[in-house]
Parts: sequence; C-alpha cells; structure tokens
Amino acid sequence: DFEASFIRLIDKVTNGSRIEINQTGTTLYYQPGLLHGGSLEHDCSPSRSIGYYLESLLCLAPFMKHPLKIVLRGVTNDQVDPSVDVLKATALPLLKKFGIDGESLEIKINRRGMPPKGGGEILFACPVRKVLQPIQFTDPGKIKRIRGTAYSVRVSPQMANRMVESARSILNKFLPDIYIYTDHMKGVSSGKSPGFGLCLTAETINGTILSAELASNPQGQGAAVLPEELGQNCAKLLLEEVYRGGCVDSTNQSLALLLMTLGQRDVSKVLLGPLSPYTIEFLRHLRSFFQIMFKIETKTPEEEHMGGEKVLMTCVGIGFSNLSKTLR
Repeated sequence: DFEASFIRLIDKVTNGSRIEINQTGTTLYYQPGLLHGGSLEHDCSPSRSIGYYLESLLCLAPFMKHPLKIVLRGVTNDQVDPSVDVLKATALPLLKKFGIDGESLEIKINRRGMPPKGGGEILFACPVRKVLQPIQFTDPGKIKRIRGTAYSVRVSPQMANRMVESARSILNKFLPDIYIYTDHMKGVSSGKSPGFGLCLTAETINGTILSAELASNPQGQGAAVLPEELGQNCAKLLLEEVYRGGCVDSTNQSLALLLMTLGQRDVSKVLLGPLSPYTIEFLRHLRSFFQIMFKIETKTPEEEHMGGEKVLMTCVGIGFSNLSKTLR
C-alpha cells in the first residue's frame, strides 16, 4: 500500500519513467526517467508517515530540472519513520553544508496528522544545484543549546506542558539553555486522530545537530502513554544520541554519505557515530551503483575523550553534475 504510493510519488517528480508491476505485486520493473520537479501535490498512504517519502525526496530534490515545491498529505508524526519535525531540524542544515541553500529551501508544517488516520499536510520546497560542495566535517564541537517541540493534537493542551516539564527535569542537570516550544493545533489543522509527542534537538558550537523524538501510541493500539514518561524517555534518547555523537545524527547518516558521493572530485570527510544497520546497507548500495568505496577509520572514545566509538568516513566524490538544470 505505502510502497505503491511511493512509486506514484516518484512517477510524479520524474518525466518518462517506466514502471511495471506484476499482478501479485512481487516483481517491479523500473526504468528511471529524468528528474523534473516543479509544483506538485501527493497524498501519502497513512500506513507510513510523510517522513518515509520525504527522506527520498531530500536525496533527489537538489538534482531536479525545476525547483521542487511539493505538498504532501498524510501522517506527520509516527513511531516508525523520522518525523517531519526531525527532518526539518536536522536534514535542512545538512543540505546547507553541501551548498544547497537559499530562501526556497524549507519544510513547513501546515497541519499535523497522527496515525492511524493522518490528515496532516506539509510543504517541502528545495532549490536546484548544478554541483555539490565537498565537506570536511570532522569536529562536532560541544553542545551549546537544546531546542524542541512538544506537540499535541485532539488532546488537552496541558499534555504538551507536562512533556516539557518532565524532559527539562532531566536535561536541566546538564545545560541551562533549553527551550521547548509547545505546539497545540486545533480544528482543521489538528488532523483526524488524537495524539501527542516530543521532538528534541541538541545543537553544538560547530553547527552539528543531533535529534531524538517519541510519539504516543496510535489510537486503539497498545497501552496509553503518560506524557511524563514520554518526556523523560525522549530526553534519555537525546542523551543516548549525544553519547553516540558524530557530526551527523543517526537519522541522516545515509543522506550525508550520498551527498558526499555525488560531490565534486575532491575529498570529503565526515565523523559519524556508530553506523546504523540502515546506513551499512546503504553503503553497499552506493558501492554497487557508483562503484565508490569509503575509507572507514574507527576512533576510540579515548582519542575523542567522549561518548561511544566514532567512525571517520572519507571518500572522493564522483563529480556528478546536474545536466538537466536549466541555464538562466
């Protein structure tokens, strides 16, 4: 269901793709077309969140022919995929490091939608670039502030305040500069299902952003979650992510590696925390598609004086340039 919706989305952003699926839905023939972009709308399947679709659009958007401006509808926050809040807070600053920036780079949440029925809506806009800059991003720096969003839809607005207080009770021991926004949406903009959740980001002096998030169980599934517990668990998850460290958080490792691969023929380096299973699989895909191998050096906690084991990833970009970008 959600995979079919994803294929329809890819068909919308490209021009001339050929897609054939057999009747049982077990084999897929896909012949890619040109990335076209433009202004689009897409209704995502509510069984996965918008983050599932947005992750792949973040990889493709800089290489379109026309700047992409797309409205996605569906579930904005769930327990499976990275939520729209996290991608907005972490993936956009990462794209800027590769030279993809400007006023037209944004993710805007118009309506929130919680599972199972969704009803959220977001706008994603991204400019196009001809080439990407190589990056040297090896020093994460010390954490200077923590920001976050506690959201609640179709439940008491007090839920958000309770999550903020419980999260602060843990984080205030480490850092004074903490600000967590409360976002309570009413009426049409609150989607079709009740729920609440918390998204936290820690920012360092060098511009590294690490994130953690939790959402309540969907209506009618699993036991009810107390906002105090959720707030505390989310704060602990953020501390866990800080312990893992690196210059890119575990949600965006694969995006960073892809953009490094597609950079100019120059050396790019990035320091990551322990690689997630998804990233390891992604590196194998990079090898089979681009014949590119990363040099992987492990850094022990003693060398770095902090946190878990780190990995320094180095590669030389393949010098990809966007041929379909129209010359003005």
